[in-house]
Amino acid sequence: MGTQESDERAGGGTGRRALLGAAVLGAGGAVLGLSGTARAAGGGPGGGHRGGLKGLPVPTVIGHRGASGYRPEHTLGSYELALDLGADIVEAGDLVPTKDGHLVCRHEPEIGGTTDVADHPEFAGRRRTKSLDGVATTGWFTEDFTLAELKTLRATERIPANRPHNTLYDGRWEIPTFEEVLRWQDEQTRRRGKQVWIYPELKHPTYFRKLGLGTEERLARLLREYGKDRQNSPVVIQSFEPTSVQRMNRLVGNPLAVLLSGADSRPWDFVEAGDPRTTADLVTPEGLKEIASYAQGIGPTLDLIVPRDSAGRLTEPTALVRDAHRAGLILHPYTMRNENPFLPAEFRKGADPDGYGDAFGAFRAYFATGIDGIFTDNPDTGVLAREDFVNG
Repeated sequence: MGTQESDERAGGGTGRRALLGAAVLGAGGAVLGLSGTARAAGGGPGGGHRGGLKGLPVPTVIGHRGASGYRPEHTLGSYELALDLGADIVEAGDLVPTKDGHLVCRHEPEIGGTTDVADHPEFAGRRRTKSLDGVATTGWFTEDFTLAELKTLRATERIPANRPHNTLYDGRWEIPTFEEVLRWQDEQTRRRGKQVWIYPELKHPTYFRKLGLGTEERLARLLREYGKDRQNSPVVIQSFEPTSVQRMNRLVGNPLAVLLSGADSRPWDFVEAGDPRTTADLVTPEGLKEIASYAQGIGPTLDLIVPRDSAGRLTEPTALVRDAHRAGLILHPYTMRNENPFLPAEFRKGADPDGYGDAFGAFRAYFATGIDGIFTDNPDTGVLAREDFVNG
């Protein structure tokens, strides 16, 4: 605080919220009746300026870890394919640190399930069991490797039982650093002639801070270095830990989103601080109003939008979309996948674990709730589903 720049950032919540959440006004029904393309996210006062999130279609299609339905996640190959398939934003990537302080893109710090590290005998001694947010986890962890060591590994498919075809690409791509992603973003923007947006997530920030590897400051430093730390910068930052998002709100001007897991879950930073609140408390009108004081959006699990019954079928939508919009927040829930096991029961077709169900029907059900966008492993399906929805 103290400087003009930090004062602007601390007081910039309303403007950033309008920029990210211009779609809030009539987010559900307003898209009906439009033809050809989804409407642009314009509308409210302070709705941003040309080239910002205001120019993105709504519902916004976000490539979850890239196009992870078709390529090993969090690789440049997955990110680039997401753009080729029409994603409006690419989740690039889940950020975890190396031993020497670099931010790299992996779903979790444990990399045994997403790389070929187990095939490297020189790293056999690095395998260990750690408590990761209270859960005993065995494997290899990014914080035990230097960047140079991680660069000797190659990415592999995380869920081969559901995506056996993706294993064709095992070993093709290395682990990208976030700095490489920022350069990739600029290159893709030039090549495609339009601004490429990314949506990085800070993973387990409390865990890493206790290890002396605070990730918020590292992320802020990179964003400043590349001139992408402003309210209209094409980088949306997210985390499951509200205090991490609050910390980012003090460090940068970027649009921010709080991720929300199951209603009974507690963010790990709350557990560490002795805060008894659960996600159910955060999605009340009061909780959402508090989130809106430092963030511009939320990323709830789809089950918080439309719960499932004991048979896995969708029930009635909750009030979350309405309440979040009233608080001035946008909603980018997660995650739509095409394969049967991940779909609500009424949209599954057969029992093949890698077979596709009626993903278009599921997208339609979620879009109808008025959400502002959605994370999906299959951006091409999401884009077509949006076209169907917009055209009625």
